Amino acid sequence: SGNSLLVQFDSCPLWVIRAMLIKEYRVCMPLTVEEYRVGQLYMIAKHSHEQTQHGEGVEVVHNEERRHPVHGVGQYTEKKIHLSSRLPSWVRAAVPKIFYVTEKAWNFYPLTLTGT
Repeated sequence: SGNSLLVQFDSCPLWVIRAMLIKEYRVCMPLTVEEYRVGQLYMIAKHSHEQTQHGEGVEVVHNEERRHPVHGVGQYTEKKIHLSSRLPSWVRAAVPKIFYVTEKAWNFYPLTLTGT
């Protein structure tokens, strides 16, 4: 059986797995992969800018091309996301006024690693 699936599921009988048909659809896009990558980076930057107001929002600490030890050259971004005004009032009373989360991300289009 050359086309049968090698993984066996405990809850499915073997005949169900062999009868499974996987279809792949490809949609032609009116842009190249490189144009899509640039557009993706632009939309991330635009969203970060829209969320930034009155000293709150996204602060970009690093945004540069770097070499990752495993994946090679990619875009490294470190951001501080200031969240004080977005917290409930009872949480704001307990945390310092300067409250932020740090996000570190690698972009190796199409692979993205966040928090590493």
